[in-house]
Amino acid sequence: MSQGFGLTTTARLALLQRLAKRRARQEESGGSGDARGFSALPGLRDFELMRTAIEALHLPNPFFRTHEGIASATSRIEGQEVLNFSSYNYLGLNADPRVMAAAHAAIDRHGVSASASRLVSGERPVHAELEAAIAAHYEAEAALVFVSGHATNVTVIGHLMGPRDVILHDAMAHNSCIEGARLSGARRIPFAHNDPQAAERELAAARRGAGRALIIIEGHYSMDGDVPDLARFIEIARRHDAWLMVDEAHSMGVLGPTGHGIAELQGVDPSEVDIWMGTLSKTLSACGGYIAARRELVDWLRHTVPGFVYSVGLPPVLAASALESLRILHAEPERVARLNANTRRFRDGLQARGLDTGSSAAHAIVPLMTGSSVRAGQLSGELFKRGVNVQPITFPAVPERAARLRFFLTSEHTAEQIDRAVGIIAAASGGLAPVELAG
Repeated sequence: MSQGFGLTTTARLALLQRLAKRRARQEESGGSGDARGFSALPGLRDFELMRTAIEALHLPNPFFRTHEGIASATSRIEGQEVLNFSSYNYLGLNADPRVMAAAHAAIDRHGVSASASRLVSGERPVHAELEAAIAAHYEAEAALVFVSGHATNVTVIGHLMGPRDVILHDAMAHNSCIEGARLSGARRIPFAHNDPQAAERELAAARRGAGRALIIIEGHYSMDGDVPDLARFIEIARRHDAWLMVDEAHSMGVLGPTGHGIAELQGVDPSEVDIWMGTLSKTLSACGGYIAARRELVDWLRHTVPGFVYSVGLPPVLAASALESLRILHAEPERVARLNANTRRFRDGLQARGLDTGSSAAHAIVPLMTGSSVRAGQLSGELFKRGVNVQPITFPAVPERAARLRFFLTSEHTAEQIDRAVGIIAAASGGLAPVELAG
């Protein structure tokens, strides 16, 4: 049942009938009404059908829940204190007094905004300090920070590659990588997740007729919590005259004994990677993205890449927050050790209770595979009622059979909190009632 969404045959037929009636009503009204409206957009129609399905299955909406305070190991949502597994605050630095003090000092000195593109008049000393620190973190010649992690991939990949080129990316690569590849106009080839042999087969077949080639992988995949064989991908890139770009959004501060990422974890020389990319919104408790690479590339991007040249500069308050977080990461590697120990405890606890955690390597991310989108939504809602906040990942974000809950751990979770959450998850997973359609 590849697209049965975990429903019985009877329930599925009833839902399809209800959706068919809804689509018929949409089509009947498609030619009338407000000529300036947007109801004819296919995407909007599909969204309305999805919302109808959620309502018909009386599934709770887990999205846009409001956190009323600092989201760390726990959070307060809708007046309820919950164990929180839906935030990227991996090392607990979002509320660290030193980070907050650095942010306040930056506001006092520079105000809240850079107020302009950095190319014209938005440059502040803290930008150069942060970029130098990121470059040193990767043993790279230079680095450049952007106002958005998503936009970093989109604008850099879109600017770097062109219609005569080829881009290979992991099938589970982040949307920002895929959108950047589309923007470039290059031939885009996904390869089977975390499969270097598949990547090399695809690259060997496509390389001869292409101009330049770029391979894109992630250091720590946010859907599965697994890691690639970095040395193998470097070898492939060198053999086929390709650049290698590694997205470290979820691996900086997470992988390796001191949080230096996948290169440290696997004992690889970081200079062998052509382009390091990452975000400031996770371990570094700010917002934005960065590129670390050779100086010639970074200088060219600084003066030409649209998402930097034509965008307001990173707010100084965020640059200062990220810089202080990076300093703390380097000074306190025990936070990284705690995070990894917590994640192993959580993953192993779920596995000991017979629950499927997929291919998680237990660094910060643990999926709980549910096998259907409905079950994922149902379980997420039930866990929230019991005081555990976790988001479902459902079709079409992942294939239907790969629907899951996705847990993000932090160094601030205690052993007691982890064990309590595991017990709640095991009990809720075994006690779900069959899904019925709402009347």
